[in-house]
Amino acid sequence: MKRSLIVIGIALVSLALTACRSDIVYTQFYPISSAQWHMDSVAHFEYQIADTDADYRMLIYVRHTERYPYQNMWLFVGDSLHRDTIEFYLADDRGQWLGDKHHGFVEMPVLYETNYHYADTGRYDLTIQHGMRDSVLRGITDIGVEIIKCENE
Repeated sequence: MKRSLIVIGIALVSLALTACRSDIVYTQFYPISSAQWHMDSVAHFEYQIADTDADYRMLIYVRHTERYPYQNMWLFVGDSLHRDTIEFYLADDRGQWLGDKHHGFVEMPVLYETNYHYADTGRYDLTIQHGMRDSVLRGITDIGVEIIKCENE
């Protein structure tokens, strides 16, 4: 059952990534020093929105090494208006890493928002903090954010 949910999740991300013609508005990665993400270390992202008529998608990227000790991850994601807690899987039930493997690390995209509408133009801030029980989370090398403007065809 759990494996089916993982496969369905990957399929939904793939579908969402191809569902509309898109323009990348913002991409930024926050490097994690020595691949040890401290619980009190918060990744900050600041981006601009110029078009309030468009729909947007937001992806969160997690880059990790094989030293990451868990199958899943919890993140606290917030802005000035709200804070979410999200969980996603980095490995399947057999321990095989999900995502793209590149030169010693794995990059996993996580679809956070889809068809999101910004009410105002201007600067937006986003913060991401890990919500795992370990005070130092080993194996995480970078956290990234990508904002994509969708233009329905």
